[in-house]
Amino acid sequence: MNRPPTAAPGIALPTAVAVVVANMVGTGVFTSLGFQVGGLPSGFVLLMLWGVGGLCAFCGALAYGELAAALPRSGGEYHFLSRTLHPAAGFMAGWLSATVGFAAPIALAAMAFGRYFNSIHPGVSATLLSVGLVTGVALIHASGLRAAERFQNTATGLKLLLILFFIGAGIVLGRGQGTRFTPAAGDLDLVTSTPFAVNLVYVMYAYAGWNATTYIVGEVRDPRRNVPRSVALGTLLVTALYLALNAVFLHVAPMAELQDRVEVGHVAAARLFGASGGNLMSGLICLGLVSSLSAMTWVGPRVTMTMGQDIRLLAPLARCDSRGTPRRALALQTLIVVALLLTSTFEHVLTYVQFSLQLCSFLTVLGMMILRRTQPDLPRPVRCWGYPITPLIFLGISLWMLVYLLRERTMESLAGLATLAAGLIVFRWSPPAKVADPVS
Repeated sequence: MNRPPTAAPGIALPTAVAVVVANMVGTGVFTSLGFQVGGLPSGFVLLMLWGVGGLCAFCGALAYGELAAALPRSGGEYHFLSRTLHPAAGFMAGWLSATVGFAAPIALAAMAFGRYFNSIHPGVSATLLSVGLVTGVALIHASGLRAAERFQNTATGLKLLLILFFIGAGIVLGRGQGTRFTPAAGDLDLVTSTPFAVNLVYVMYAYAGWNATTYIVGEVRDPRRNVPRSVALGTLLVTALYLALNAVFLHVAPMAELQDRVEVGHVAAARLFGASGGNLMSGLICLGLVSSLSAMTWVGPRVTMTMGQDIRLLAPLARCDSRGTPRRALALQTLIVVALLLTSTFEHVLTYVQFSLQLCSFLTVLGMMILRRTQPDLPRPVRCWGYPITPLIFLGISLWMLVYLLRERTMESLAGLATLAAGLIVFRWSPPAKVADPVS
């Protein structure tokens, strides 16, 4: 069984941060606000909503950073849960990631790209564009780590420049619509209201991806230092971008015009730049989707590769080429994505994946706290800042979300648990040959 070459220098911190940012910034921040303004008609409360989401993600990133420094191996939750709770728990998390955990979001991003591109150039099949994009990005990543690194840095850099340009244009050119961003009477009631709690679930989905580099620890240069830094810096950067973008949307467009609109970015761009603004925003979102799709294409196969190193049944998927690329795992993920695109089932998959992914993150942060007690002498080059308050904040918000999803989306949540249970069956059928020790 081939393994990635140990002499490979790995990716530097800027690329690692770019992977985190690209995984996080997708369509969520450009589409969510329209469904929030109706129940939360206050600029201050809406920014508070996005701030709470960023706080939760940052607290989770701090906990994952400690685990990545103490147990530096690719695989994310698969590796962490295998070491902190039980190999079966790790395998179930990895099974979710290897099957639909990454494939469904990639398919969603690809289809959204097709639709947005089609709005600029009508007459082109959105499905063919989606399949072509997925295949093209997969081929770039199959050509080696250096090519993937250059492509990821370029796409993410352009996306950030365009977002910053839009924020700057909103500040300079935007005509205020009277939205207030300071607290006022009644705001506390809104913060403790049901609409605030409900919308937090969707805000957290927009923040998903803050743990991206923990899946590719083996490809990051000096992982004990750079992986914790990348998840923390990436999350802080995205939180600042989200707050600024939503503030611009609320500043340049009336709430009544934004309410119940999916394309809030289009509405705000049209206010700033006229009829051409919609095309500008569609192009910006297309570029952002390419960057996000590329990052998930990079990260997903590394989970399958790491599982293949430990599980005999999946051993063929652990094979890498001479440049350290797990081509078989990449090909499998690409086939799953294309199947979801052609059958249009990914939207249904996403409704139940959310519960399972949040559960895995909850257990991972809990496992970090358990590891503190069971292995207090384990070297921890980076420790979770604010412990135990910061992980408890993440656990508290995550637990509330899990209870809400289980109550309000019972069937979808149970379907997600069934996917994890299927992974347990596979695990029992092919137990691990060993649980790999962390690499230094």
